[in-house]
Amino acid sequence: MSITTFTEEHTEGYNLQWKIKSILHQEKSAYQEITVADTVQFGRCLILDGAMQITVQDAFIYHELMAHICLASHRQPRNVLIIGGGDGGIIKEVLKHPMVEKVTLVEIDERVVALSKKYLPEFSRSLDHPKVSVVIQDGFDFIAKHQNHFDVILVDSSDPSGPAAPLFSKKFYQLVQEALKQEGIFTAQIGSPLFELDKLKTVYERVKSLFPIARYYMASIPTYSTGPYSLIYGSKGIDPLSPRDVPYLEGLTQYYTPEIHRAAFALPPFIHNAIVGKDTDLSAQARK
Repeated sequence: MSITTFTEEHTEGYNLQWKIKSILHQEKSAYQEITVADTVQFGRCLILDGAMQITVQDAFIYHELMAHICLASHRQPRNVLIIGGGDGGIIKEVLKHPMVEKVTLVEIDERVVALSKKYLPEFSRSLDHPKVSVVIQDGFDFIAKHQNHFDVILVDSSDPSGPAAPLFSKKFYQLVQEALKQEGIFTAQIGSPLFELDKLKTVYERVKSLFPIARYYMASIPTYSTGPYSLIYGSKGIDPLSPRDVPYLEGLTQYYTPEIHRAAFALPPFIHNAIVGKDTDLSAQARK
């Protein structure tokens, strides 16, 4: 078996290198370079514009934390929007909540959906579920036309470059706020706390200016840059530290538990101080 390597570049002094058994597919779509490969350590993976997106071995960590934090916090999450995530992994987790009645996935690149269906069936088979509608459209344009419509919005975008760049703007977060119903919740991935603290602080401040409750949370994901990875939670009034009971998830998750749910919001001081502020008490924010 011939082994090759793929290098994911992050900074001038830090790269990740993967041993690749084979390139299963590679193409330039209308929006980005798409590669599906089989890695030695993590199995099949999806790479967009040279950045690792998911692998079959550890994607459950990211997918479960993005989906279940919001779905377990909301009291009646019936109508869910996912922006990005054309592989279907987030949908797979959302559908584990029986009260969800409708899931809309908006993906800008139809080739991501098509290639995920061919090469990543572990995730993509959820795209064909009867509760799911797949819309091939720019998420920014879609959300601008759906005010007061969704209970939960999950932004599963790639990094803030290329087609995903508008999904990190204050205007986009404003549109998210307007698209949510009265007790709506959203979450989005926002990057590495070790490499991108300034960007994370900017996103936190944008979300905090629009939502009564804004919280930053983390997970350790081996295939993402540096391991620790961050997400932002914005809510019109529901505190994620008081989730409802979700006994139906027992045995259905590999990473998420009620204990992990709460622990994800516990920040190391260097991150809390840099992003939230040394003198800010988030528990007090939640009581307001």
